[in-house]
Amino acid sequence: MTADGLRPRVLLVDDYPGMLTSLKRLLEPDCDVVGGVADGAAAFGAVAALLPDVVVLDLNLPDIGGLEVCRRIRQTNTHAKVILVSAMDDAVVRERGLAAGAVAVLAKYQLGDVLLPTIQKARVG
Repeated sequence: MTADGLRPRVLLVDDYPGMLTSLKRLLEPDCDVVGGVADGAAAFGAVAALLPDVVVLDLNLPDIGGLEVCRRIRQTNTHAKVILVSAMDDAVVRERGLAAGAVAVLAKYQLGDVLLPTIQKARVG
């Protein structure tokens, strides 16, 4: 729960089904996971239909890169905050993600420790 007492509505975007399942399990005790999709094109429709507070978005998707998906989400939906996740823990990736409009760029190996606090901060920030 966030400071306002509401559970963040979270959309998950990752092309690996195992990652979607793991993230859903990690977040469900504290968030409403409103959906999970496997590519950028599906992400646009899901954001419009499900109105998430936060989109947890993989950097590497099979159709449209995560940076471009992030840019488009931020251009068309000023409400949803985007958290980019990447297998790489790299300063250049972080810089590009933040420039694309993400509120945070996280390495996948850190998600167990930092994803929920990052979602909560993004939701109220």
